[in-house]
Amino acid sequence: MNLTLDKITLPSHPAHVVRPRLLSLLQAGLGTFSATVLNGRAGTGKTVLAEDFARHCGRTVAWYKVDGGDAGPSEFFEHLITSVRRVRPTFQAATFSDLISDATLEDFPVLAETFVYELLETQGDPLLIVIEDLHSIYDSEWVVPFFGRLLPLLPSDVHLLITGRSLPPAPLWRMRSKQSLLVVEEPELAFTLAEAIELFRTYGLSEEHAELALKHSHGRVATMARIAITLNNSGKAVADSFISTERRRHRFAGTNMPGYSA
Repeated sequence: MNLTLDKITLPSHPAHVVRPRLLSLLQAGLGTFSATVLNGRAGTGKTVLAEDFARHCGRTVAWYKVDGGDAGPSEFFEHLITSVRRVRPTFQAATFSDLISDATLEDFPVLAETFVYELLETQGDPLLIVIEDLHSIYDSEWVVPFFGRLLPLLPSDVHLLITGRSLPPAPLWRMRSKQSLLVVEEPELAFTLAEAIELFRTYGLSEEHAELALKHSHGRVATMARIAITLNNSGKAVADSFISTERRRHRFAGTNMPGYSA
């Protein structure tokens, strides 16, 4: 099987949208939970947040972006294990190759235990393992047996961060009730008004622009960033036109924006 190195390399794109509120939430979760799930549709800022947190969490990072071709356990584990070995070179991979080749569903909890054992045996700095887009393989029948056993056993110096466009299968996300799993869902990923104002300020735009854009986008991160960049690049006339257009739209919709009369 061919290993795709891009999948296990932390992207080098600097974050244009910094989220101190959410970064603080994730940082606090490192000491409280064994794993975190960022759950939201495309454009809600999961990947940008995960990348920014990976760079600033103070831990070494093993990164793995999953796609639909990784549904088979051989593909998944080769990428995951190689990602971990890049930051913990003494992590042993041979055992997994032997177990996976003939694995049945009953074997995946044992694979999880073996994975944890190897983490305990390796020496290294505290570790953040990021698995991006795990939703791509939620339907794989081995996912629940493996992760259901893995999450409660993770060592205290290892934290797993998962991003996905839907919640993991029920047996996994219900672990949050046992304080094993922090789940950050789409409403919490959305911009607050204060965050919108701060973002638009960095582009030289007003609080009024930020308020109207927030209402227009419902706080969706990608849309907010796109509006800010477009208004910044288009000049004052377009920025002023945006305010007029959005005011009219909300007036006709019967929506009173804070601070403005209809």
